[in-house]
Amino acid sequence: MSSFGMRSMGQNFGIKICCCRVCTCVNFGFATSKAGLLKLLQLLLATLCESLLIKYGLPEADSIGQALTSFLTTTAYCFTTTMILLICYYFSEKSFSLIRQSLFEILFNAVACSMYFSSCSYMGFACVVWLHPQFLIKPGFWAYPAMTAAYYMGYVAGILHGIDAYLSYKHFKGY
Repeated sequence: MSSFGMRSMGQNFGIKICCCRVCTCVNFGFATSKAGLLKLLQLLLATLCESLLIKYGLPEADSIGQALTSFLTTTAYCFTTTMILLICYYFSEKSFSLIRQSLFEILFNAVACSMYFSSCSYMGFACVVWLHPQFLIKPGFWAYPAMTAAYYMGYVAGILHGIDAYLSYKHFKGY
């Protein structure tokens, strides 16, 4: 467990301010661990993708079609589950060791990786086929660059979920 940068039982909890400790219920060791940084990056990318999809994709939903729905569903699913896991991990060190060594973490990250890759591929197809011609014709048409950035970030998020699935598998096997 020390390879993930988690604190041991001998370490003090919380933040020391003068002679007191505050926020003793928060597991700050997780925030600086590899798994914690990976989860934060996944959450950040899901947030960025979701905001681009809502701001620039929804007005062009008729042009994009099911690719938008697929990508919105993927980012919402990954954002929600990652946020719940982060909350559990930040407030309970025991949750990290129990959930991380279970099959849930491996399966969630593997499914999230495959969902990101499939929905980003579909969004890439929709961008090239339906949005790029409009981008060439209409001045100020920002849906194409925004959706392109969104599916590129989605690929990066898929890679991060794949790495996290691999690290979860290693933790599951006890390496």
